[in-house]
Amino acid sequence: MERYKEQLKELRQSIRRVEIRSKRMASELFSGEYHSSFKGKGIEFSHVREYQYGDDVRSVDWNTSARKSELYVKLFTEERERSLLLVVDASASMLFGSRERSKRDLALELSAVLAFSALQNNDKVGLLVFTDRVERYIPPRKGRHHLLMILEELLRLKPESRKTDINAALSFVRYTRKRQEIIFLLTDLVDSDYEKGMKLLNTRHDFILVHISDPLDKALPLSGLLDLEDPETGLRLTVDAASRPGIARYREEQLRQHDELRQRLRRMRIDSLFLETDRSFIGDLNSFFRYRERKV
Repeated sequence: MERYKEQLKELRQSIRRVEIRSKRMASELFSGEYHSSFKGKGIEFSHVREYQYGDDVRSVDWNTSARKSELYVKLFTEERERSLLLVVDASASMLFGSRERSKRDLALELSAVLAFSALQNNDKVGLLVFTDRVERYIPPRKGRHHLLMILEELLRLKPESRKTDINAALSFVRYTRKRQEIIFLLTDLVDSDYEKGMKLLNTRHDFILVHISDPLDKALPLSGLLDLEDPETGLRLTVDAASRPGIARYREEQLRQHDELRQRLRRMRIDSLFLETDRSFIGDLNSFFRYRERKV
């Protein structure tokens, strides 16, 4: 019992630390950027008033005008409220990190900042955690209490599976979220055959891929024989990292695959953000928001 109380206390302290840091970043660094990057879904009817000289005749409400025997026009306002859904990869490969934080740590930090940005914009926030199945789903709602529940879920996460199936998560979103939403997929893309699912989701929603990687994903250190293990399948592989030409070939191959991924995403017209565990995401996220502001 005492151990449980201590763990609960540590969890609450962690949630509080994440809240303070993320809330400050959302307020000081991204104030206004989120709002201007993700505008409302359109316009909605507000009310009618009498026609005034200069009004667009296309806005005339003919039903009301006929009933009152005078011209009336419809007025509209921006339908501002939106929903943000964070789709977070919790497979075993996301636990990897060669520096101070893992891919999952980075996904948590970014999720928290995006969630608080949405909260300050009075938007709803939801969470979907997946591996090769949907591990946890929290539908979008408003409010700080709801957001803290999402942070707690991410911090105490213990997925049942170690594998990845991105399409399973995208299909779940496609069939459960019918109205247009802002969807951030945070993953290291250690999977295949997910392009079709992304394209289908991108046609209905405001879909953004956040690709999270570690420096060792692209380059190996010059050392000796390295025993590598696939965290999702358990398969082991010995790599000769004592050869400079071998290391160079590995790096070139990884960079080639990275460039091909970027090109595929551009062809699919999917907005993407590429982050690494060894550097701050603040500059990249700001640049992404500025790009989105120009786009919309």
